[in-house]
Amino acid sequence: MKPPLIVLTGPTAVGKTSLSIRLAHALNGEIISADSMQVYRHMDIGSAKITRQEMEGVPHHLIDVLEPHEEFNVTIFQSMAQKALTGIYERGRIPIVVGGTGFYIQALLYAIDFKENDSNGTIRRELEYLGEKHGNEYLHQILHRIDPEAAQQIHANNRRRVIRAIEYYRLTGQLISEHNRKEREKTSPYHFFYFVLNCHRELLYRRIEQRVDEMIASGLVAEVEQLRNMGCHRGMVSMQGLGYKEILDYLEHRCTWEEAVTVLKRDTRHFAKRQLTWFRRERDVRWLELEQFNQDRQQVFEYILNEFTREEPKGEL
Repeated sequence: MKPPLIVLTGPTAVGKTSLSIRLAHALNGEIISADSMQVYRHMDIGSAKITRQEMEGVPHHLIDVLEPHEEFNVTIFQSMAQKALTGIYERGRIPIVVGGTGFYIQALLYAIDFKENDSNGTIRRELEYLGEKHGNEYLHQILHRIDPEAAQQIHANNRRRVIRAIEYYRLTGQLISEHNRKEREKTSPYHFFYFVLNCHRELLYRRIEQRVDEMIASGLVAEVEQLRNMGCHRGMVSMQGLGYKEILDYLEHRCTWEEAVTVLKRDTRHFAKRQLTWFRRERDVRWLELEQFNQDRQQVFEYILNEFTREEPKGEL
């Protein structure tokens, strides 16, 4: 009997958080964050991190568990999330994975193997040096020559994943796009319900603009200043997140305030588009288009409950 697992995802600013809390209350659930930034302490505003008050007593996992200088990637997420799942099942509760990082969700659902073969990291250090010397586009062109499919799927600015794809080829002689395709064909160890919340693009973009404005009004600049005073810099994984690198550029006089805000809103819209592209490639996804529910989130909530109740595996977890 496969244990049940609910995934609630979708593009940034679509409104996943409040819906996830309602589901957790209704299903005796606990939430696992599938977000690459909310894992960090001191990074609250820019990551749109849920507050303790907003949690309404629902247990949350993988939030505020690392310092900004610590590394976080898909393998670390997978390990932490699997540990959290074990505890949730032992307590007889339902795990609800919430967040917009599709690669993390895929890794968890299908237990993708991310074995490392380069014990001393020589290749990775070489590629990181090339990235610092020549820039992200240079690395992306290397990947494009090796694996055009992977280059199309991975944005040039996602240096970590570009380096990992090149590294994988050099270590194994295999294309990471082919590896990922085979991994996606694996059967999941979970009876999962993969919901993608979405809305019309114009509405989504308005919500994104509003969220950025609210972040700024809530003190995003002061938050980034505090992080910089703590020793955080653009070379850290944490500081590559949306909202942090743009404001850091402003604070370090690389751009004007107007340019920083414009770039942040633009890049957040582009990020949302890439998220939707990823979800459209995934298997067994159930799309929740708000227009089909007349923008009524109560209807969306009831639909998810009905779907889960109708298909929930019966028996012990």
